[in-house]
Amino acid sequence: MMPVMTRVVSFLVVLLSSGLMAQTSGGLAVRPFRVAIAGLAHGHVDGFLRALAAHSNVELVGVADPDAALRARYAAKYRLDAAILFADTAAMLDKVQPEAVATFTSTFEHAAVVEACAARKTPVMMEKPLAVSMEHARAIERAAKRSGIPVIVNYETTWYASHAALWRFIKEQKAGGEIRKMVAMDGHEGPKEIGVGPEFLSWLTDPVKNGAGALFDFGCYGANLMTWLMDNQRPVSVVALTERIKPAIYPKVDDEANILVEYPRAVGIIQGSWNWPTGRKDLEVYAERASAIATGGASLRVRSGNHPEEARKPEPLEPDDRDSIAYLISVVRGRRDVVGLSSLENNLIVTEILTAARESARTGRKVMLGGR
Repeated sequence: MMPVMTRVVSFLVVLLSSGLMAQTSGGLAVRPFRVAIAGLAHGHVDGFLRALAAHSNVELVGVADPDAALRARYAAKYRLDAAILFADTAAMLDKVQPEAVATFTSTFEHAAVVEACAARKTPVMMEKPLAVSMEHARAIERAAKRSGIPVIVNYETTWYASHAALWRFIKEQKAGGEIRKMVAMDGHEGPKEIGVGPEFLSWLTDPVKNGAGALFDFGCYGANLMTWLMDNQRPVSVVALTERIKPAIYPKVDDEANILVEYPRAVGIIQGSWNWPTGRKDLEVYAERASAIATGGASLRVRSGNHPEEARKPEPLEPDDRDSIAYLISVVRGRRDVVGLSSLENNLIVTEILTAARESARTGRKVMLGGR
């Protein structure tokens, strides 16, 4: 067996040769993770830029958006060097050659960003959902497979400790048998009502760029979580009802969406809305003999059999699972593969559910998917 010291030296040599560590005057140091941003039209970019401050070993090397005024606004807000600002994503990729790209465009533009990244073998992460259609989703899948890059879909709810604890209770501890019913309630008072930026509101209320309204904006959360809990099983069918409760504000897209997702032995109910009295991201799971209710990211209530319901404090997530930046680094630096909620496999099914829901709402008919 190779001596311990020899193994350590060999490991350091591998890190140095891979470029993940660098020799400095003070010794060895992990090379900063070089990330770039494609698009500023998605308001979640603010959260990403704020979160960078908590990751001292991450360097923002490029920001691309065709809107000069939007670039200037973010540059002033976050004190970004003019040298890292670009009007074109492809030009930015060629110039700065980042390790990965975080995408904050409209959903419609995701496929084009992935194509540009795939051509340069640059891993890419985008804000939920994956795509506006199965045509776009398959184009993303083909580009990712062709180039071998990971594609990560970021949902806020992926980093909820309550959901990890719910998974352990229902799936790992097998507390109550098979899942029979799932209910996801996601949304807020409406994007205009909560004051999202004009560039964000513009495409959220565009049926082409967003895919729909609340149906895609918030229906995706439930579809993502249910696909995860059902081990990436395709549903049998989807039925959806959408409404425009506030047509004066949202004349082109739905602001209310209710989706029924049928599995062979379970059902999912997704309630995505721009009409809640307050923001919510809640998930209820009912198995044969147990239930688990996650309210937001930190609250979980469980019940088994005839025992009284009890509150459980979820354990903190592992460091690589606590936010999208940590997860992105762990994937790109080779510590893990993309699986579960963030995976392309899961989100292809999510897109299938959402597009079927859109078609069901349009026609008033059940859409059969044929999953078993």
